[in-house]
Amino acid sequence: MKPRLLVSLVSVLFVQTSFADDSVLHRVAIDGSKASQLGLLDAANAGVVGQRKLESMTTYRPGELLEAIPGLIVSQHSGEGKANQFYLRGFNLDHGTDLRTSLDDMPVNQRSHAHGQGWTDLNFLIPELTARMEYKKGPYSASTGDFSAAGSAAMIYANRLAQSIASLSLGQNGYRRALLAGSPEFLDGNLLYAVETTTNDGPFIHPDQFRKLNAVLRYAEGFANNGFNLSAMLYRGKWNSTDQIPLRAVELGQLDRFDTIDRSDGGESHRYSVSGSWRRTNNDDASRLSAYVIQSGLDLYSNFTYFMDDPVNGDQFSQPDRRVTSGFNASHTWHSHLNGKNTDVTIGTQLQNDNIFNGLHKTKARRQLSTVREDHIVETSGGFYLDVSTRWTDFFRTNLGLRHDQYQFQVDGDRTENSGKASDHITSPTASFIFGPWNKTEFYFNVGNGFHSNDARATLTTLDPQTLEATGRSPGLVRAQGRELGLRTEFLPRLQSTFSVYQLNFDSELSFVGDAGTTEAGRPSRRVGIETSHSYQAADWFSIDFDAAYAKARSRGGDSAGNFVVGAVEGVAQLSFNFDKLGPWSGALRWRYFGPRALLEDNSVRSKASSTVNGRIAYKFSSSLKLEVEGFNLTNRRDSAIDYFYASQLKGEASPQEDIHFHPLESRSFRVMLVKTF
Repeated sequence: MKPRLLVSLVSVLFVQTSFADDSVLHRVAIDGSKASQLGLLDAANAGVVGQRKLESMTTYRPGELLEAIPGLIVSQHSGEGKANQFYLRGFNLDHGTDLRTSLDDMPVNQRSHAHGQGWTDLNFLIPELTARMEYKKGPYSASTGDFSAAGSAAMIYANRLAQSIASLSLGQNGYRRALLAGSPEFLDGNLLYAVETTTNDGPFIHPDQFRKLNAVLRYAEGFANNGFNLSAMLYRGKWNSTDQIPLRAVELGQLDRFDTIDRSDGGESHRYSVSGSWRRTNNDDASRLSAYVIQSGLDLYSNFTYFMDDPVNGDQFSQPDRRVTSGFNASHTWHSHLNGKNTDVTIGTQLQNDNIFNGLHKTKARRQLSTVREDHIVETSGGFYLDVSTRWTDFFRTNLGLRHDQYQFQVDGDRTENSGKASDHITSPTASFIFGPWNKTEFYFNVGNGFHSNDARATLTTLDPQTLEATGRSPGLVRAQGRELGLRTEFLPRLQSTFSVYQLNFDSELSFVGDAGTTEAGRPSRRVGIETSHSYQAADWFSIDFDAAYAKARSRGGDSAGNFVVGAVEGVAQLSFNFDKLGPWSGALRWRYFGPRALLEDNSVRSKASSTVNGRIAYKFSSSLKLEVEGFNLTNRRDSAIDYFYASQLKGEASPQEDIHFHPLESRSFRVMLVKTF
């Protein structure tokens, strides 16, 4: 049986196991077409992306692996080492709010972060180790919890590799990458290792000079559903930031579109972790345990308004963040087969503690001038959930869930007015009803509540640290309510399609503005959208994938300023052509459309749409040696990667000017990679 696709049947069971053995992947592959997901998933918006699909992605940066999720856009508005910007389902998710991301049960989102709530830095990800990615969209799963109202992405590293890998990549704009990875037998299991180094200057006049080091060491015994692993990971990165620039300066010829204003912007970050997981499965029940400790840090220097607040020293500020995150996840599932009904009952708990030291300082050329605020934060949460999945008949099944989360916030700040303790809790029911399949077609109705946490400082701040004016506290947790209709069909041979329409309401568009050290509590909001995704296996060697999504995001409640949600994504689409096993040749071509967004609440200023084409082609000299060429922005479009509208002041300007500020899409570039397996 050919390993065409690695979509796993096991991965969607409530046991939630992880693949560790390639033979399992071979057994679930279907020759010439994708493995069917009918009868396995509880929503049209859920899915599993296998290793083969991930390998075919042409990604400029590791975070773009998430664009394998239909309707998701990954962008960047600064240097390569900074967390990406994410867009999904009518959201500008900033650096990760409302998109829960995890790797091997370890959270990637960082709460109460110095720069952005839910900060999601994926630069530590090594794509070659990623066995699969499971995704869900909407608040319909009791097991996901914080940050998952718009969606969630769970990435899983392999416990062992089919072959050891040595690769070397060279590209334009100073791009260099080397990787060595393998998983030899050791004791009673396998010892997975990987070391990666990367450098990248980008097309910018002041080079990014991004430098990173990645390393992974994992010992694993057993298999996906009966075994354990212990892992250690290391990541370090350093870069210059090419932050967004004002359009007026480019149009007047004062600045090249690949230039920057404050050349001392940039940052350094690191992430060290140790983790472990254990799974046991038999005919009647299944257990799962995992634990982790993550030590991470960031020093970020940014200047978005230039000389508006301080005409002499400039407006650069720093946001240091140091934290230790620890947590424990456990679940147990009982399998019942009474009265002809198959029922899985899962109970689970997720505990997490963050011990955080962060701040906001005014700086010049990365030299501290003054302190706006400094805080020691201890944030602790406990989530408990019940999940019941029942197949009532051959054509009807349900999934019912109930989750309760309790949060404790403690802030010791440099101002007593902004210090103290607070707590919040929330209960989130979910329900999914699945009808079919009839003629290889299933119908779904999903309804549920979710939430995102707010910055711990927001729950206790009563004095604005910038203006020293009184300000109101914000709640710790914000409820989201969603409902959705969807279908999944394989009625046409070799074609898999999904359709869904949804509505998602938020009680408040709360966000902590780390750049100012204050909290903005927006109005309630509503998003209504439609999504469709299609995968066609035209031949054993050729497939076509297409997905498109449109969302309407509006604030609720009257306001003369308007009701558009600023930065909310509207239309997105992707079209890709993939070929493999055409003799020694393989490759892919992908078109991505990123639609316009409202940049003001009255929609009077809008961003332009962007369109990019990326591609790759590979040639195998032998079963163990491959040469691959990747191309980015092949049409060399002069589009924006991201746009904002706000006031700034350049040196020499008499007063602040409201303007579009943009980060350019990288110009056309190519990379060559030589891969040796052994």
